[in-house]
Amino acid sequence: MAVRACGLIIYRRLQSAPCSKVTDGIEYLLLQTSYGTHHWTPPKGHVDPGEDDLQTAFRETQEEAGLRASQLTLIEGYKKELHYPVRGKPKTVIYWLAEMKDCNTEIKLSEEHQAFQWLKLEDACKFAEYEDMQATLKEVHQFLCSKE
Repeated sequence: MAVRACGLIIYRRLQSAPCSKVTDGIEYLLLQTSYGTHHWTPPKGHVDPGEDDLQTAFRETQEEAGLRASQLTLIEGYKKELHYPVRGKPKTVIYWLAEMKDCNTEIKLSEEHQAFQWLKLEDACKFAEYEDMQATLKEVHQFLCSKE
């Protein structure tokens, strides 16, 4: 049985971006873990008993980044499922996409993370070492570009 986790890929739009290049003004939130290899990842975590996947994604985002569901807009039409092994056991992670309603909202980290960064796509891909996460960020960016 695969371990199941859910999270949100959170982005914000910077007001200073020129109108013709709206996607240039998009930054993604990544959190650096305070354990293991200190990898960078969107907020995510394990599904608790009796919880549905999307509830988990919002709960974990509030616990790990201090962001409440009311501060985010869930973007319709995007959901990504990743499958990979962790210490020899299969893991499934499901991500939804959410936009910050106010790009200046403060991020409040839990003890699970030691740092956060708002990053443009290219830098976000450098910080996210895993290929499937890099590919997901690029896919999200294409999805957002196609919605413009």
